[in-house]
Amino acid sequence: MLRSITVLGPPIPQGSKRHVGRGIFIEANKKLPRYREDIVDTIIEDGWHTDPILAGPVSVKIGFYLPRPKTHYGTGKNAGVLKDNAPTYHDKRSDIDKLCRAVLDAITIAGAWRDDGQVAELSASKYYGQPRTVITIEALPTPAKRP
Repeated sequence: MLRSITVLGPPIPQGSKRHVGRGIFIEANKKLPRYREDIVDTIIEDGWHTDPILAGPVSVKIGFYLPRPKTHYGTGKNAGVLKDNAPTYHDKRSDIDKLCRAVLDAITIAGAWRDDGQVAELSASKYYGQPRTVITIEALPTPAKRP
């Protein structure tokens, strides 16, 4: 079974944690908790946290859509028109592995799986477009247990 959700808003990377003293660490990016909360809320609304397909190995595909800079658009009478040479793929900051880490940890927080160690296949892409994150999860086949 294939499950897919879309979380609106710009993707936020999970970077390093900052030590604030007495063994306390906080996320370096102040926007990360809200982004993870949005993912968790969407997962719970869609019922992933109660779905038994997420009990074994899973395949995860994530599409990160980040906002286009103004330079991708024309000016004057072409204002708002995407230039022919505007790229499809986003190749600037944020690192794709840090974006993935934020999503996988949010899925764990939501209780959709026991641990992100269940991810046996991971595919992620960064695109320009309306800011959002599209997350697709599919249960992978497991061999039948022998008696």
